[in-house]
Amino acid sequence: MSENDLRLDEFAPGEGPLPETLGGEEKTATDLAPVFDVPVNISAVLGRASLSVAQLLELAQGSVLELDRKVGEAIDIYVNNRLVARGEVVIVDERLGVTMTEIIKDGDAAA
Repeated sequence: MSENDLRLDEFAPGEGPLPETLGGEEKTATDLAPVFDVPVNISAVLGRASLSVAQLLELAQGSVLELDRKVGEAIDIYVNNRLVARGEVVIVDERLGVTMTEIIKDGDAAA
């Protein structure tokens, strides 16, 4: 199955954000072509920390900020500030990258 043959059957007919413009035809990724060039922001969050303003002002070069994640724990991947996946940090040609290990569907984000 090629990239353009992906099926969009997550929603029942008449349900969801896509209008029923194709009648009873099967929908594919090519039906989404008008939005292919819409930019999205992707963030890979390694972890979070809460600090007071006083603690923040004490940070200097070489300071260590402890995050709420453990070594080897999955990181969160956000698209337009919405959690969509979890993954692992990888190195690709001397750059950091992320490989997705779990896709988060609506309702699963609290997991």
